[in-house]
Amino acid sequence: MASATQSSTQPVSSGDANTDANVFQLIQTHQEKAARLPPVEEIRTFLDQSTRGMLSTFSQLAQLKGVVRDASVLLFTVVVISKHEGYPSGSMVDFACYADGSPILAVSSLAVHTKDLLANPKCSLLVAKDPEDRTDLVITLHGDAIPVSEKDITAVRTAYLAKLPDSFWVDFGDFQFMRIEPKVVRYVSGVATALLGSGEFSKEEYQTAKVDLIAQFAKPVASHMNRDHAEDTRLIVQHSTSIPVDSAYMLDLDSLGFNVKAAYQGKTYKLRIPFPRRAEDRK
Repeated sequence: MASATQSSTQPVSSGDANTDANVFQLIQTHQEKAARLPPVEEIRTFLDQSTRGMLSTFSQLAQLKGVVRDASVLLFTVVVISKHEGYPSGSMVDFACYADGSPILAVSSLAVHTKDLLANPKCSLLVAKDPEDRTDLVITLHGDAIPVSEKDITAVRTAYLAKLPDSFWVDFGDFQFMRIEPKVVRYVSGVATALLGSGEFSKEEYQTAKVDLIAQFAKPVASHMNRDHAEDTRLIVQHSTSIPVDSAYMLDLDSLGFNVKAAYQGKTYKLRIPFPRRAEDRK
């Protein structure tokens, strides 16, 4: 695992920032030096803050099981119905990560993916940081979906509703909680100036990684800055990068810095702006 890169907030020498090539070089140089969390901590933190993803399961074939009542009567029961046995089946699902990083699902017995998981627990959960941006972070967690035991339901329900408080349906009779036990976590982070690249982590690396404590404040802080201090954010980005950006919209933050979407001469760039020192609390 890579350690966090320490960075100064001194601006990069701009030179001639009037061409796309020079702007790209400025951004690339700045981003290579910008402090950020170790990749496994960044992945673990992002999944901890996420609540929506694409669940992939293995489709099941309709099966008939016969029960002989007597010598002349045979009763049949349909177990699972699907015309696409063995092919992946995708569903958009809500989830919340448990304390150990395992995604928790609240699934209905009526849903196809629930039937798939009960027949074959192998699955994957894909989560995109920005589905509209093909260069941004995409994570795929592979694992086995396991029904939550009776003794753990209260704690799991509490953790799920803490992230998804409006999910009143979890108490409906046809719903149950399932936990995806991670096997491997893979990630890829776009092209151009994206720095995470691609890679994977084992279950042990993923589950022992720390969740950044400052990231939990990202939404309220970013909302406040974008609403009340947009010009200040723009000036901070300009000072840090030496690019006279036209605007800067704060996306999220962690203890080592924040991420913005900045506009410059009609183009937008996602940039990492490092803090001069690690943030220890929200204030």
